[in-house]
Amino acid sequence: MHTIDLIIFFIYLIAMLGVGFFFMRRNKTPDDYYVGGRKLKAGHIGLSVVATDVGGGFSIGLGGLGFLMGLSGSWLLFSGLIGAWLSAVILIPKVSRLARERNFLTFPQFLEHAFNKKVALFAGIISAIGYIGFTSSQILAGAKLASSTFPALSMDTALLVMGSIAIVYTAIGGLKAVIYTDTVQWIVLMGGLLFVALPFAYFKIGGLETIKSTLDADFLSLTAISWSQLINWLFTIVPIWFIGMTLYQRIYAAKDTKTAQRGWLIAGLFEYPLMAFLGVTLGMFARVAFESGIITNYVVADIDAEMGLPILLRTILPAGLMGIVLSAYFSAIMSTADSCLMAASGNILTDVFKLHNKRHNLRYSQLITLLIGILALFIALKVTSVLDLMLHSYSFMVSGMFIPVLAALFAKKPNPEAALAAMLIGGGTTLSLIIFDIKLIFGLDANIAGITASGITYLIENFISRLQKNDSIIPNN
Repeated sequence: MHTIDLIIFFIYLIAMLGVGFFFMRRNKTPDDYYVGGRKLKAGHIGLSVVATDVGGGFSIGLGGLGFLMGLSGSWLLFSGLIGAWLSAVILIPKVSRLARERNFLTFPQFLEHAFNKKVALFAGIISAIGYIGFTSSQILAGAKLASSTFPALSMDTALLVMGSIAIVYTAIGGLKAVIYTDTVQWIVLMGGLLFVALPFAYFKIGGLETIKSTLDADFLSLTAISWSQLINWLFTIVPIWFIGMTLYQRIYAAKDTKTAQRGWLIAGLFEYPLMAFLGVTLGMFARVAFESGIITNYVVADIDAEMGLPILLRTILPAGLMGIVLSAYFSAIMSTADSCLMAASGNILTDVFKLHNKRHNLRYSQLITLLIGILALFIALKVTSVLDLMLHSYSFMVSGMFIPVLAALFAKKPNPEAALAAMLIGGGTTLSLIIFDIKLIFGLDANIAGITASGITYLIENFISRLQKNDSIIPNN
């Protein structure tokens, strides 16, 4: 890698740390630290949401899908568009109003309002565990990118460098640092990929004729995907828009309901079609480069699909532009890592330990964020697949909390006992299937079984509770 690329890249990293230190002096309370003072505008909200949701994991993961299956991999983020717009219409109007009335800081506080403190506690634990795993996936994505760009850099060293920078600026800067860096990071990502990586890769591999002659026709089709895969993605991605702590923090941070809704509409459009097709197309270009011999010394069958695109960019981009694109990918990765780290920290501080109303609460916030970041970094050192870790983290949270959220939104009298049972059975079912590697029929994901089990449990427990209440008011003869 050329010296100029390194200079550009390190200037970017220093700038991100600078944002963290800038906002460190402006955070006075947990309100400032976790929800940005509740005054942010739609543009910042929307760009932060899409930067967080797509981020580095999906950027690297989409490249891997494009490498493996071509344009059909774009359907992954179509589910993100559906989830964003559904939550803008269904979830935001109710949650935004309550958040302003009751000064919510976290997603489980909404469940506490609908159910009780015990439900909120378990939701906080589930959410924190899920977001710690998600933070780890982003750190791993950054390490894969760095180690493929700098061949002399080991994966473990890359993990330590990447993780340390994301953890430090998030811990000291809070949500404002996260949201403002997300805005810059998304602009850098889109500019780097759309105006540098895409055209350079397209012409380097030989254009459309080479793509058609090198790849199977399925790579250029939108229908080369199974119905079970589409269902898996819908059941994993759509519900996260209703239970994601990172998303609730941004609803709370918006200055009003309309601002939050506009932000969600912006985010949905950036996810699909823009980022969806951009990510898989670049991954597909990488496959062409490997198959046609532009990139040598690799066996396609043996290569990690998620490493294909970073290797392509390292190979084809000239000095200066590689530094820009590398910064773009790190932007995406850090924009998700910081948000997930903030989410897990908020859950632990507010929902588990109840320290948000204590003296020195801002210092508690920063310390907890730092410790959780270190834990996420340790997990990242132990796993190998970015997309798998992301989707498993999503699945665990979704299967445990999606049904209780639906009950909180639509039930006339939400049942706390039923919600708690649904969370435990749903999350436990998915976790057990993943741990013991139990496969479902038709290739369906574990979280579909978890959501189903959670829904059935809620209905049964709610029915039993009603029977017991009816019995208790019947007079004895």
